[in-house]
Amino acid sequence: MQDHNTLDLTFAALAHSTRRAILSQLSAGPATVKELAEPFDMSLPAISKHIKVLERAGLIIQGKQAQFRPCTLNPEPLKNIANWTEYYRPIWEARFDKMDQILNTLQEPKHER
Repeated sequence: MQDHNTLDLTFAALAHSTRRAILSQLSAGPATVKELAEPFDMSLPAISKHIKVLERAGLIIQGKQAQFRPCTLNPEPLKNIANWTEYYRPIWEARFDKMDQILNTLQEPKHER
């Protein structure tokens, strides 16, 4: 099972659509804060706050190249979420199978039951 504090930080970071969009941008490769801010109608300080949340959650790594601080996606926390959800897959599948059985029973004509 995953560390709950790490999962909490990751889920909290992913809870905002702007941060998910930033991660999506970074999936194509590293980008500067200015490049990440371009698609959004918000200030650089606002984007920087979102980046700090993502960085605290470990979802991005901000490097140092001269005056630039390129951001890079770190997929490890996303793998942790995938592992956490995978733990619950058998429960979900069993419930969906049971629901499927119930729905099939309800759709059968009464004389076949």
